[in-house]
Amino acid sequence: MAGETVITVVGNLTNDPELRFTPNGAAVASFTVASTPRTLDRTTNEWKDGDALFLRCSIWRQAAEHVAESLQKGARVIVQGRLKQRKWTDREGNERISVELDVEEIGPSLKYATAKVVKAARGAGGGGYGGPSAGAAPGGPTGGAGGGAGGYGAPAPAGGGSGYGGGAVEDPWSAPAGAYSEEPPF
Repeated sequence: MAGETVITVVGNLTNDPELRFTPNGAAVASFTVASTPRTLDRTTNEWKDGDALFLRCSIWRQAAEHVAESLQKGARVIVQGRLKQRKWTDREGNERISVELDVEEIGPSLKYATAKVVKAARGAGGGGYGGPSAGAAPGGPTGGAGGGAGGYGAPAPAGGGSGYGGGAVEDPWSAPAGAYSEEPPF
């Protein structure tokens, strides 16, 4: 949308992401990113910390579950999203304003760490969430259809995987040697 303020922030998580579910089953993860600028003082040749920015963030749906599963307190992250201003009234009746980040993308910073990325499998019907998970209470968290897979063409892990899909998914772009065709496989 026009007029939205999109920013990228690099910082550390101040706590583990808090995963909650709305009454209709949509997942939302909330967390705070602390970003502290550092500058080199050329007179003393020492690094000095500036004032920290604490930015409250939220991310929705499947990405929220991935954040809660993958990141924890202290993790250095790169977060991109839209700034939102929210007005509210505190307990004393005073009008308050807060600025929050509605996260579109998030990932670990690899400047001081390494990470292994594991692609989350999609549901069997073309992706996304299915209905409620097996055994889930009405209005509870949603899940995919069935077990889970280890990614495109990979076998499902023992125990059914993460609950984000069913069975192994064929990679539509791979073909055995000598089986080339002009028609796409889907």
